Amino acid sequence: MSASNLNSSAVNPATANALKKSLAERFFQALLFELIAVVLCAVVGAWLLGYSLVHMGALTIMISLCAMFWNMVFNALFDRAQTRFGFKRGVTARVIHAVMFELGLIAAVVPLAAWWLAIGLWEAFVLDIGIALFFLPYTFAYNWAYDTLRARFMRRRAGQPAPSAMADAAATSTARPQTR
Repeated sequence: MSASNLNSSAVNPATANALKKSLAERFFQALLFELIAVVLCAVVGAWLLGYSLVHMGALTIMISLCAMFWNMVFNALFDRAQTRFGFKRGVTARVIHAVMFELGLIAAVVPLAAWWLAIGLWEAFVLDIGIALFFLPYTFAYNWAYDTLRARFMRRRAGQPAPSAMADAAATSTARPQTR
């Protein structure tokens, strides 16, 4: 990769606009992500682990609050990295995004889960690995869907015609201007 592809001038206008999100929008994106996750995790966790739905619901809400904060901070840092280094937000970048996000969250959640469930750190770590294995594909799919739907919404709001699904994905993934 040449040095010119690593600076912010390597980001095309469509990608630059896709990366501009207000604090309110970042909060909305994180809140929606967490609401869906809380419902899924509380129900499945109560069923699999034998805790009451209220007990698991409270834990998932606490984890959700940690994750919401981490989501906003991490996504802002990831967007800045893309702007600075000009990489494409394709499959590889999205997989790296999801893995890095989950590793950071594990560091915060293990002690919380151990305390709340009155289990050891190892058991909490194993439980969190199971949760992370669910969240890896969930994070990947959610953020891709959010970016795609956001791009469509922004185009409609600007009165632009909707391109094909492939062009829509490319508009949020292209990090370098096209060359002839």
